[in-house]
Amino acid sequence: MIIYESTKVGFIDDVVNEKIVDRLYEVYQNKIGKTSRSEIRSWDSSLQRMANVMQDREIPKDSKVAIEFKIPNTGKRVDFIVTGNDGKHDHAVIIELKQWESVKKIETMDAVVVETALGGGLRQTTHPSYQAWSYAALIEDFNEDVRTVPIHLKPCAYLHNYILQENDPLTDTHYQEHLEKAPVFTKGQLNKLREFIKKYIKYGDTNDIILRIDQGKIKPSKSLQDALSNMLAGNEEFVMIDDQKVVFEQALTFARECIQQKEKGVFIIQGGPGTGKSVLAINLLVKYIEEDYLAMYVTKNSAPREVYAAKLKKSMKKTAIDNLFKGSGSFHAAEENEFDILIVDEAHRLNEKSGLFSNLGENQVKELIHSAKFSIFFIDEAQRVTLKDIGSVEMIKHFAEQLGVKVFEGELASQFRCSGSDGYIAWLDDVLGIRETANTNDLGMDYDFQVFDDPNELLKRIEEKNTVNNKSRMMAGYCWDWSKEGRSNQEFFDIQIPEHNFGISWNLDNSIWAIGENSVREAGCIHTTQGLEFEYAGVIIGDDLQFNGGQVITDYTKRAKTDQSLKGIKTLAKENPEKAQKIADEIIRNTYRTLMTRGQKGCYVYCTNPELNEYLKSRINKTYEEKERVKEFLLIDKKMGYGEEV
Repeated sequence: MIIYESTKVGFIDDVVNEKIVDRLYEVYQNKIGKTSRSEIRSWDSSLQRMANVMQDREIPKDSKVAIEFKIPNTGKRVDFIVTGNDGKHDHAVIIELKQWESVKKIETMDAVVVETALGGGLRQTTHPSYQAWSYAALIEDFNEDVRTVPIHLKPCAYLHNYILQENDPLTDTHYQEHLEKAPVFTKGQLNKLREFIKKYIKYGDTNDIILRIDQGKIKPSKSLQDALSNMLAGNEEFVMIDDQKVVFEQALTFARECIQQKEKGVFIIQGGPGTGKSVLAINLLVKYIEEDYLAMYVTKNSAPREVYAAKLKKSMKKTAIDNLFKGSGSFHAAEENEFDILIVDEAHRLNEKSGLFSNLGENQVKELIHSAKFSIFFIDEAQRVTLKDIGSVEMIKHFAEQLGVKVFEGELASQFRCSGSDGYIAWLDDVLGIRETANTNDLGMDYDFQVFDDPNELLKRIEEKNTVNNKSRMMAGYCWDWSKEGRSNQEFFDIQIPEHNFGISWNLDNSIWAIGENSVREAGCIHTTQGLEFEYAGVIIGDDLQFNGGQVITDYTKRAKTDQSLKGIKTLAKENPEKAQKIADEIIRNTYRTLMTRGQKGCYVYCTNPELNEYLKSRINKTYEEKERVKEFLLIDKKMGYGEEV
């Protein structure tokens, strides 16, 4: 999706006549979500500079300009694109705009990370050249038209406030590899940037290059499960961008330094659903193994570990797999610093005690820190979904302090699931009553969310999606018992909805359900889906979530007896009913938030509570009404001669 698109002449006219900020503000409000005029106005200086750059007679009048292009399957945006032809090939020059005035080189990290003033303080971030290159690489990876037409992408960065000094850290040889891939231009180098653009844009955009980039066929993103085997063989399957790359480099640096200095360390990395926690965790595992560290990937939930093991069994021995992936209850008897590095994914799911009867050890968080020279905890406290889940940032810090361990902190914010839409996550939180957000009527323009009146139709749609590449699955809230009886009978259904003559069984095989060829007609629960992702998620919401009295409410008494998530809640309710209700309410809402964020491209829902079904549809209808309002605005905008809008 592109916020603004026009010809070179139209863009310059909008800047000169001071229309550009108002246009961007209005379109951004309607297409993306809430923002402030001051934030949009901060672009004004950069766009004024780009208007100066574009005022070169040799840059064709009919070349095209695009502002704020959203990269598919991420939440990231390209600042500025110029498109045209060099006489042989179509080109798109990608320009990352920065208002930076200073940069500090980070010697101890890979040639990607720099330090600069951001958000009122000094922060580590990616070098502008790497950022521009990584954006181009992602567009090429996701957009089939870019690869096949082809459209040649030429990235660069323009730091128009930056005064380049002799032996400047921005252009230090430390960053040479990325400077060659994407040159950087600074204050006083306007003509050099013009020459770079004119090298590729000699003729105008007559082949709808921007339209092809914006609406080209999107290749499905690579899933972690499919890529793991190649990753472990040493192939880089994922291009990490922005905060992902920064946190990756920080994790490597912190671990190396702590281990070298014989000082224990803990790195706490927070990130919401779809921010790439598991992708980053596996990439770190691969890198640490390459560097001969004794490293392990740890989760409480067995589902991701079993999927990875199933994918790797053809290329690795079972003992090797078992040594890479461990359950969180495996460390209560470990010696101090027995492992170099432990990478703990889904740390919010950690328990206090270990063992089948929860009678071993003291505390899993403490034991993991104790067992490793350096431990990494990936955590999202909003994904705690059982009464036993005790993992929290506060607890990790508490035991780190108790054990005298140095603590580092990082955050992942970029959205890689749900079509890269932060708007959908915010909309879902608002809909489920988890938190009030500004996205009351914006579920992400590119995300496919539908509500069905019949669970049979929902299953049928997921089956259709699954025929493409076996990456769509059914899921359900744990409101139906998981029965051991009748498992061998193909006509046996755990989940039955008699009024629709609908039945489906819980997943028959935990280890391969997420990738099994015949698993689409089985439903996964929170315990078999957390930590995994699919292209389309079909979710049956049970009676534990309802709409009553104008609000979404929860009822923990509707949970199945075989569900262990709320084991002990009745006892707690007798002792402290208010506390029990609050805990159960949070767990139920978090459960559906987790299930409804498993889909990369879409989420289809059926609710057993008819009122909740109607409520969800009403929220979608408001979104569609908002879209129609946007269309009307764009039509008026176009009639007023403000250029073209995509």
